[in-house]
Amino acid sequence: CFPAVELDPHYIRALLRRAELYEKTEKLDEALEDYKAVLEKDPSVHQAREACMVSLSLSKEKKPHVHHLQICKLKDLGNLVLRPFGLSTENFQVKQDSSTGSYSINFVQNPNNNR
Repeated sequence: CFPAVELDPHYIRALLRRAELYEKTEKLDEALEDYKAVLEKDPSVHQAREACMVSLSLSKEKKPHVHHLQICKLKDLGNLVLRPFGLSTENFQVKQDSSTGSYSINFVQNPNNNR
């Protein structure tokens, strides 16, 4: 995708351009990696410092929201697989053991009656 970076991983301008492209295509983790690489090579690059600071503040704000979205997507996938069997993710109750951190999963026949 970016032969200049492959040929010369220390080419700061190419790293910055690739980071900008990653940002525009919403590949924020990849963009952050490139910005960090730029800062390792030249800490005076203002654009990279600013992008890292913005990324850190956004990740702290969006972390719970992103986690919720990931759980919803996993439930949708689970429901897609379970639907042919007349089941859904609501048929399974997940509990975490506070002492060990492990999880147990229980099958619930009629999940709407147990609420």
